[in-house]
Amino acid sequence: MSSRVRVAVAQINCTVGDFEGNSRRILDMAAGASRAGAQVLLTPELALSGYPPEDLLLRRAFYEASDAALGKLAAQLLQFPDLHVVVGHPLAREGRRFNAASVLHGGLVTGTYCKHDLPNYDVFDEQRYFTPDNRPFVFEVGRTRFGLNICEDTWYPYAPECAKAAGAQVLLVLNGSPFHLGKQAL
Repeated sequence: MSSRVRVAVAQINCTVGDFEGNSRRILDMAAGASRAGAQVLLTPELALSGYPPEDLLLRRAFYEASDAALGKLAAQLLQFPDLHVVVGHPLAREGRRFNAASVLHGGLVTGTYCKHDLPNYDVFDEQRYFTPDNRPFVFEVGRTRFGLNICEDTWYPYAPECAKAAGAQVLLVLNGSPFHLGKQAL
């Protein structure tokens, strides 16, 4: 088995609340990544729900829709057996809400990482919606161990250091940022 792993990045324009459409976009990107020989596909932060979902994150039904879409997407991705797809999504567990990223492979959610550092400025009001986590997540493809971080996690040393301490050789970072006029000029 080769020690090389090809990673594809899905730069997609997700729509807030459109779980079906966002899943379709991810599936389309998975098809392209698979054709290109990739073993890993990285989607944006909260790709499944769209970003930023803001007060929709206060509704239990939003998380239920996310869970259902994630399970359905995992099953649909079975058609790409060599591809591990990292999907950003909201997650509610045990009364807490997280900004999460899960690895989908073999028709299953094989593991989940939850964002450590939650921004709290401008439209990034994540401390209102999410609970920070402090656990790393590492998954292996071939002989390469990948760690996950989400956006602001990489602005501070703790989350990347946790991934490295857990054995990550490569750090994959999901990122999402809302568009506004003039943003590219910044």
